[in-house]
Amino acid sequence: MARVSLIPFKMEQQIDDTSEIPAGIEMMQAPKKWEEGYKGSDVVVAVIDTGCDRNHPDLRNRIMDGRNFTTENNSNLRNFSDQNGHGTHVAGTIAAVLNGRGVVGVAPEAKLLILKAFDAKGSGDFNGIIQAIQHAIKWRGGNGEKVRIISMSFGAKWDVPELHQVIRKAVTNDILVVCAAGNEGDGDARTTERMYPGYYKEVVQVGAVDNEGNMAEFTNTNDEVDLVAPGVNVMSTYLNGKYAKLSGTSMATPHVSGAAAVLIEQMEQEFERTLTEPEVYAQLIKLTSPLGYSKRVESNGLITLTNEPVYRGDSENPKEIKSLSKAKNNKMAGSGFVIPDVEV
Repeated sequence: MARVSLIPFKMEQQIDDTSEIPAGIEMMQAPKKWEEGYKGSDVVVAVIDTGCDRNHPDLRNRIMDGRNFTTENNSNLRNFSDQNGHGTHVAGTIAAVLNGRGVVGVAPEAKLLILKAFDAKGSGDFNGIIQAIQHAIKWRGGNGEKVRIISMSFGAKWDVPELHQVIRKAVTNDILVVCAAGNEGDGDARTTERMYPGYYKEVVQVGAVDNEGNMAEFTNTNDEVDLVAPGVNVMSTYLNGKYAKLSGTSMATPHVSGAAAVLIEQMEQEFERTLTEPEVYAQLIKLTSPLGYSKRVESNGLITLTNEPVYRGDSENPKEIKSLSKAKNNKMAGSGFVIPDVEV
C-alpha cells in the first residue's frame, strides 16, 4: 500500500503548565464518577497515533507498553516517542493522572498501550495502521491483561478492505473500536462526509461539540455517526511536558475512549463478569443525551458518565443543556488527521 500524508492539526494554544480539570471532562461529569470510585482502573486502551511523550508527568505512570510501526526513531520497535504532539494530546484526554497538577483524563487510572503509526510530519501508511491493530489484538500484559478499547483519531477517504477486515477481527475479539468522524463538515446535516475507519458500522464514530453543547461546524455528518463528545478547545498533555488546546473530532474521540474505560470498570464490578463488545457499546449509548440535532449530526447524542442533567462546561452560572439550537458563526479549522487524495 502507498504511503499517505496527514494534514497537520491546528493548535489553539500551548502553555508550560496548568492545574485544571478540562471543561469537556467536567461537561461529561467524569468527576462525579471518580467520586463513586470508578476511574477506569487497569482497563487497557490502545492509542494508534503519533506516539506519546512517555516522560510527561501526567502520563509516564499510565503507559503500560508501546510499539513503533514507523521508520521514525531509527525504526526502533521499542521507541514510540512522539515528535508531533497529536498522540500525546489524545493520550492525556484518555488517562492523564489525577494528582492535582496539570490536567486529568476521563479515566485517570486506565492503562495505555501506545502504538505509533504516524511520524513527526503526520505521515504513515495503511500497513502500519493494520499492523498496529493486529498488535493490539494479540497483545498481553504481564498479568494477562488484554486491550479492551482501541482509540483512533485519524481518517481516510477510502474504504480499505484490509483495514476493515482487521477492525472486524478486533471487534470479534471484544475490543471496542472508537474512531473520529472527521473534520470536513460544512455545517449542513443534509450533506454527507465519510471518513474511514469512522464510517465502518462496526466502530463507534464520534462527532464533536463545544463546551456549550453546540455542534462544531467542522464535524462530519453521515448516517453512521454514533454519538458526540467535547472536541473544541480541548486542553490536554503535549510535547516536552507541556499542555495545549486543540480542536477537532480527533479530540472528541479520546473522551469516548476514556468513558468506555470507566464504564467497563464499573459494569464488570456490578455484573461480576467480563462484558462483550456489544455490551460495552450498549452501556455507552445508555449514557447519551440528545441535543436536538439531526441524527446525522449527533445520532444518540452527547456522551456523559451519569444520568444527571447535562450542563454547559464553561460558564460561571451553568445552565442545563436540554435541546440546543444549531450553533451559528462557529466555523473553525478542526484539528486531527485526514489522509489526502493519493492512490492506494
